[in-house]
Amino acid sequence: MPPAPELPWLVVTTVGTREDAVALAHALVEARLAACAQIEAIDSVYRWQGAVHAEPEFRVLFKTVAQRYAEVEAAIRARHPYELPAIHALPTAAAEPAYAAWLNENASGAER
Repeated sequence: MPPAPELPWLVVTTVGTREDAVALAHALVEARLAACAQIEAIDSVYRWQGAVHAEPEFRVLFKTVAQRYAEVEAAIRARHPYELPAIHALPTAAAEPAYAAWLNENASGAER
C-alpha cells in the first residue's frame, strides 16, 4: 500500500487588485508551488501606520503542502505589491485521499 499523501496546507494572502491576485495565482500554480489558487473579493478593515482603513481587497488562497511553505512564502513576497504583506498558512486536519494525492502531485515543484 502506498503511503498516505501529505495533507494540504492553505496559504493565504491579500492584495489590492484583481490583476495582482491573478498574477500571483498564475505564478505559483505555473511554478508548481501550489496545485490551485482561489481568488475572492473581500472588504478589509485594518490599522496601518496609526490609522484605520477600510478598503476592498482580493484574498488569494493557495493550496499546497507543508514542505513547500518556505518557497510559497518567498514567491509571494517577491511578487507582492504591499510593503508588509499578510502571508499565513493553515494546515488541514483531513482531506479526501484522492484530492490530497492530486494536490501533492501538482505542488511538487517539478514537472512529472
